[in-house]
Amino acid sequence: MKRLVLAALFSGLALLPPAFAEPVAPGLPGYDRMDVPARHRALPLAASVWYPAGRTTYRNVIGDNALFVGAPALIGAALAKGRHPLVLLSQGSGGNMDGLAWLSSRLAARGAIVLAVNHPGTTSGDSSPRRTMRLAPRAADLGAALQALLADPQFAPHVDRERISALGFSLGGSTVLGLAGLRFDGDAFADYCRKAGEASPGCDFLASGGVRLDALPESFSADMRDARVSSVISVDPGFTHAAVEDSLAGVRTPVLFINLGNEHRWPAVDVGPKGSGLADRLPGARHVSVAPAHHFTFLGVCKPGGAELLRKWEDDPVCDDPQGTDRARTHVEIVETVAGFLGLAP
Repeated sequence: MKRLVLAALFSGLALLPPAFAEPVAPGLPGYDRMDVPARHRALPLAASVWYPAGRTTYRNVIGDNALFVGAPALIGAALAKGRHPLVLLSQGSGGNMDGLAWLSSRLAARGAIVLAVNHPGTTSGDSSPRRTMRLAPRAADLGAALQALLADPQFAPHVDRERISALGFSLGGSTVLGLAGLRFDGDAFADYCRKAGEASPGCDFLASGGVRLDALPESFSADMRDARVSSVISVDPGFTHAAVEDSLAGVRTPVLFINLGNEHRWPAVDVGPKGSGLADRLPGARHVSVAPAHHFTFLGVCKPGGAELLRKWEDDPVCDDPQGTDRARTHVEIVETVAGFLGLAP
């Protein structure tokens, strides 16, 4: 999903004036956006917030485009009373914050505030092999967004600061592990790609950009810990073959790993015994496999004709699931797993 042709599809939000809004269904979550000041970036970050709504404004569908089915929300609605757990959300390489609307909306419906950002350099239409390896700025994106939300008088009173978690998919899965204190070894990752071959998943995109594995940026191996984060969910994370062993004991927050599928077309993201084995090496970590599924099953439900459209564009087959997979049903299972781990409402 790294081609420019998809960039126009992921704009996700085209606001309708209230006079033309559809009738509002009860129980919809709220949705809003933020501009996040970030000293480590040249420009402010685009961020989105999903949350339990306490009032009704008007309905729109977020993340809906020619390829994916979006999720309805109440735009700018007041927050529900009380304090709510907060989930920081980090998208994968080539994704964006509204591309995971299916997940954010359902977690908000279960009582969570979900705060996501578009990571510069690894977002739809702006996904660079070289910038992919700069993990520390991605972690800092989430930290800056969290700081902005906690300083916002509209949102801050509704955040349960004892229940701040981080959830990431693919490259985002690596990012949130960094928030928990895990570090990555550039030499170890270079060795992995040399042995696996540059055509192997996880290494092929870097090879296409001519990334020098012997000169990875320092930010790949930086300490990214954020003490405000009390738990982490990492879905099909990348780079786990390069986890620094000495950093494992320093991960004190509860970690849930979710792998998509039992047999991985992308072995680089398998944290089980057939992959990096990280789930067994990280003290106290939980590991859940959701099957049948594969890496792209985590993306939104595709519209009819989506797979053909991608083949026409010669893009990644993100709509092709393993035989027997019901993507919508898999999403329900993932939400139940995440909600159970975070102790969200039924």
